[in-house]
Amino acid sequence: MLRIHSVLTAILLALAVSMTPVHAVPRHSSLLNKPAPAFSLTSLDGQTVDLAALRGHVVLLNFWATWCAPCLVEMPRFAEWQTKYKADGLAVIGVSMDDDSAPAAAVVRKLQLNYPVVMGDEHLGLQYGGVLGLPVTYLIDRQGVVRARFQGGSHVEAIETAIRKLLNSQ
Repeated sequence: MLRIHSVLTAILLALAVSMTPVHAVPRHSSLLNKPAPAFSLTSLDGQTVDLAALRGHVVLLNFWATWCAPCLVEMPRFAEWQTKYKADGLAVIGVSMDDDSAPAAAVVRKLQLNYPVVMGDEHLGLQYGGVLGLPVTYLIDRQGVVRARFQGGSHVEAIETAIRKLLNSQ
């Protein structure tokens, strides 16, 4: 009888939690067509990365982690774009959501990334709508407004098309 009571209590608690609205985490769609949340962080190579200082650039902001296979597949492509579109005004920023910077730095070296990578945290993730699944990539226009959000891997062609559109439209 006690076991049935425990199971019923667990089910009721799960239902109550699932029906409780969550207001602390902003929805990612609320960022579209709004100013990107500002941040200034130190990159893994010791440089300051200040999003506000990149006004005038189209910014590809990529949240990733070392354990995320799709992240590791798309990051070399972002490095290619950094080279290909830099003169047109593209700035790529990686945000590692790992708990420790050492594994992130090892991946940056291994993949020979040519763009700054900063360490993200829960606060930055919440500012960007709650980065729960990785990768998550935002495109920010030259005025600092979020214009696109891509969740998960395999969107590289769509991301590049959106980058070219933003680079050419402003």
